[in-house]
Amino acid sequence: MTSSERTAEDLLAALRCDPEIPAPDLVAVDAADRLVLDEAAPLLERAEPGTVVVIGDRYGAVTLGAVDRFGLTGVRAHTDRLTGELALAENAARVGGADAFRSLADLGPELVSGARVVLLLLPRSLDALDEIAALVARHADPSVAVVAGGREKHMSRAMNDVLARHFAEVRASRGRQKARVLHAAGPRAVDGGDPAWPATARHDDLGLTVRAHGAAFAGARVDIGTRFLVEHLADAVPDARAAVDLGCGTGVLASALAAARPAVEVVATDESAAAAASARATVEANGLTDRVRVQRARGTAGIPDASADLVLLNPPFHVGAAVHDGVARGLFAEAARVLRPGGELWCVWNSGLGYRPALQAAVGPTRQVARNPKFTITASRRA
Repeated sequence: MTSSERTAEDLLAALRCDPEIPAPDLVAVDAADRLVLDEAAPLLERAEPGTVVVIGDRYGAVTLGAVDRFGLTGVRAHTDRLTGELALAENAARVGGADAFRSLADLGPELVSGARVVLLLLPRSLDALDEIAALVARHADPSVAVVAGGREKHMSRAMNDVLARHFAEVRASRGRQKARVLHAAGPRAVDGGDPAWPATARHDDLGLTVRAHGAAFAGARVDIGTRFLVEHLADAVPDARAAVDLGCGTGVLASALAAARPAVEVVATDESAAAAASARATVEANGLTDRVRVQRARGTAGIPDASADLVLLNPPFHVGAAVHDGVARGLFAEAARVLRPGGELWCVWNSGLGYRPALQAAVGPTRQVARNPKFTITASRRA
């Protein structure tokens, strides 16, 4: 089938989720993607090159759908998860359109400067939505129109309120196939003060300042699992010189370890752009940039085999909105790869998940370090 014979639906049907971990009900295109494209059609039909931005595209359906259907060029795209960014690139290589867009890792002014149409797949976090809306209102063209879609089960009236803080006009579309779109226009004038993001919180009990962008898990708070592991860090391979904070989030574990042990060098990794940016800000706020390096990566990509004495991990248990243990199990294998013989993976996990057999199989002999009513900390030694 030639590109001229292919319909818009043919292209969407050809998209894949790779390299995502397979999960129940995981699809590359859903009703929200289709509704965003349809609702934005009058805007996209007359859009000039370089004026369209796509934010939050999960696997490329909105970016590539818009490029193919409306002949767009110069599209800028940002997806928080690196997996989504890679999926967009792989889909573009397969179905075409790679030369019509560029992916930007940073959720910053360059992404939206001069934009007149912003297509947004709504994040579930109101903080994430607030940061995106503030960025668009502050830096996009004054004529910008935002078309923001999501599944109704993940949407709330509070999303309208968040958008209304930054835009004078906010209205909802009619629902279709359990999806809905919010339209926003008329950016409100900003007061010229500093942006609200990243948020900052001081945690005197930990001796740390935490900074967090809107999409970062737990925000500037310290989640209870991470806090539990911080309490036991002193016993984690005391003579370690090279450590990895795997899935680092806002960088709390990396910063706590480096602050307590001046001889340790830490690599902190996360596939989330918001998490990596938050971790860099947290490391900087605590004066640790000389010993903590933050990188956006899937797992331990870029870290040499058998190079770490200690890996710290508070694993996620979701793939998108679905509860799924595949991410954690993949990270166990990643930790095993980078640990030196005798090195240890210290992992904190919800006790109900029962990860100990998987840890033992992936890494090596595993012992319980501590347990409270909700969480278990284990240490797994690399053979």
